[in-house]
Amino acid sequence: MSGITKTLDSHPMSKDEMRTAYVNALIRAAREDDKVVSVNCDLSSSTGTVPFANEFPGRSFNVGIAEANGCGVAAGLSAVGFIPFYHSFAVFSSRRICDQVFQSCAYAGLNVKIMGCDAGVSATYNGGTHMSFEDVGVLRSIPEITIVEPSDTVMMGALVPLIKEIYGVVYMRSPRKQIPDVYPAGASFALGKAALLREGADVALIASGMTVVNALAAADMLAADGIGARVVDMFTIKPIDRACVVECAECTGAIVTAENHNIIGGLGSAVAEVLAEERPTPMSRVGIRDSFGEVGTQDYLMEKFGLTPEEIYRKAKEVIKRKKA
Repeated sequence: MSGITKTLDSHPMSKDEMRTAYVNALIRAAREDDKVVSVNCDLSSSTGTVPFANEFPGRSFNVGIAEANGCGVAAGLSAVGFIPFYHSFAVFSSRRICDQVFQSCAYAGLNVKIMGCDAGVSATYNGGTHMSFEDVGVLRSIPEITIVEPSDTVMMGALVPLIKEIYGVVYMRSPRKQIPDVYPAGASFALGKAALLREGADVALIASGMTVVNALAAADMLAADGIGARVVDMFTIKPIDRACVVECAECTGAIVTAENHNIIGGLGSAVAEVLAEERPTPMSRVGIRDSFGEVGTQDYLMEKFGLTPEEIYRKAKEVIKRKKA
């Protein structure tokens, strides 16, 4: 059974798409602050930002299929006091504009928010060329950048005003269509602080984005075996909540990370770095294992690349054995 469909009983699909939740939050932010502007690269419909342009035509800039230039435009807008939100597919918001993010935005000390939609396998029929398995790894090494990945529409709506309020370069990655609900309406979050979704003493499942709901499903499967799994939503990938990672290691002695991203350079790498420096602990990583993407449905791709509850469950059982050994 597929990774997404399996969770529908306890975590139904959201009513809204992620891009709808995003643009609604951006419009609310723009109504409160006339410095909020939008920069698009001929993908306004795909990224869901048409309603913003309709309400704020003088604060919406479509630069065409010129992503690097668009990032430069966003940097220029920031330099004169605006708060630009730059939008494109995640591949174009990371690989294609990496030097502009570094030079024009981060190194220049500017205030640019970069949105990358269709992250990871959520690119589905756009295929391998548009499937960003490496965007976090590409951008995470840039100094002072903040990287976030909301796990549902409630979190998306809550994070937009938070990243608008902090100064600096922020990269947000997400699917653009529907994903399962995780949080109740009105839930609140703090940037840089992980969300603890479930207590458990035998293993910690640290997930981000669309794998969070699968970590919860895996915890249910482990519970049926008498294994208590702590589930953590590490939605801020940089700066990572180091205290939470260390606490997970101390309380469980075994960790599995799960991400819709290459295991190299993403959440799994970030957690491993913390553990290596502060609390060496048996761990395993669930994610894309150094592969290119391909065309397919989201369910097929999650099975293909091992992002399912079953794979998280299997890795958890393995890491618990290593802990006991």
